[in-house]
Amino acid sequence: MIRFIRQHRKLSILAGCVVVLLLAAVAMKPSDNGAPYDEYFKALNAEMKKNGPGRPSLVLDLDRVDRNLALLKEAIKPPASFRLVVKSLPSVKLVQYVQKRMGSDRLMVFHEPDLRILARAGLGGMDMLLGKPMPVNAAREFYGALRPEWNFDPSAKVQWLVDSPERLKQYLALAREKNLLMRVNVEIDVGLHRGGLRTTAELEEMLALIAANPKSLALAGFMGYDVHTASAPTVFGSKRAAIDKAFQGMLDRYNEFFDAGKAKYPALFREGLTLNSGGSHTYMLFQGRGPVNDISAGSCIVQPSDFDTMLLERHEPALFIAAPVLKKISGTTIPFIEGLAGFMSAWNPNKQLTYFIYGGGWMARFTSPAGLEGNAIYGFSTNQSIVNGSARTALGADDTVFLRPTQSEAIMREFGDLLVVRGGKIIDRWPVFPE
Repeated sequence: MIRFIRQHRKLSILAGCVVVLLLAAVAMKPSDNGAPYDEYFKALNAEMKKNGPGRPSLVLDLDRVDRNLALLKEAIKPPASFRLVVKSLPSVKLVQYVQKRMGSDRLMVFHEPDLRILARAGLGGMDMLLGKPMPVNAAREFYGALRPEWNFDPSAKVQWLVDSPERLKQYLALAREKNLLMRVNVEIDVGLHRGGLRTTAELEEMLALIAANPKSLALAGFMGYDVHTASAPTVFGSKRAAIDKAFQGMLDRYNEFFDAGKAKYPALFREGLTLNSGGSHTYMLFQGRGPVNDISAGSCIVQPSDFDTMLLERHEPALFIAAPVLKKISGTTIPFIEGLAGFMSAWNPNKQLTYFIYGGGWMARFTSPAGLEGNAIYGFSTNQSIVNGSARTALGADDTVFLRPTQSEAIMREFGDLLVVRGGKIIDRWPVFPE
């Protein structure tokens, strides 16, 4: 009897373990994440099949761009001015479109060749603030490339960013050598700690140099980048309260530099100085709070996925990679483990279908149809990338896989002309800057 009870207990424990393992397996089994196109991407797919170029392309939705620009106009009001970050939207026609809609003549440029492109394209009437301190050789290269037919006067329209007394001295030497007047904008550290002046003593040294060389240097303003404030950590209280506190601290720091410089060198602080800050993550926080009068933004106009934050939840994605499907294969078959193909698709419904798309390897995430994913076991390709999905994704050869870039600046120069869309229809093709 005792032996029977013991054996029965062992069988019960074994059965219990089997049940637990089965339940765990059921819980671990992937669910079907797939879905067909929604109406928006269904229409875009039809348009790409009818009028697309048959290769990976970037689709720019102007209807969504317009709605994102309306949010910017709602937040950035006079006396503050909007400044477009060109690196985020590197296309002359797109820059012109945004500036016309925003009523702005201010650009932030991060690449010396881009400065030349803009000047050569007839945008020389716009004020161009360099977004990072360029090596003096980059400035020398720019001045050497200038052509009279561009009708571009950099002494009136370019602000060179300077981050240290040493760089300012380099620019002064170049200005003297070339008999130039260089407008300089001083980068100040307002909490990001990515360079720029950290003390008012450094500022006073630089202002003294500017004041002593009025034929070579002119103070154009200040730039203090504030992106860190949108990532303010919180333990107690709301995230928004933590952001607001960090943002006010940034403004206080900005004021400290501005007030110290104006007190020491009031003659340099004329009307019209550019007091720049902001970015896509923070443009909506200023609300007229000084001294900042020049607010930059760019990425939020097309809203790549890295910008999906609490402060930008009203912005709509307006830029997509459209990659044609080249091949559709049932199941997922991987070299050397072909025998597991049936198990893979039975266990994971998201492996029921394999697509090979034109291109791949982009800084982007699958967005439509829903539930598509890469395959780490099969490997990575920039030529024909593998994409898995469930039967519900329902794609065929020549359909389109849509991906959403994580950042616009890393993507927009890779695909050739932008396919400009309104109402789901391609209405134009806009060239982009070269890589």
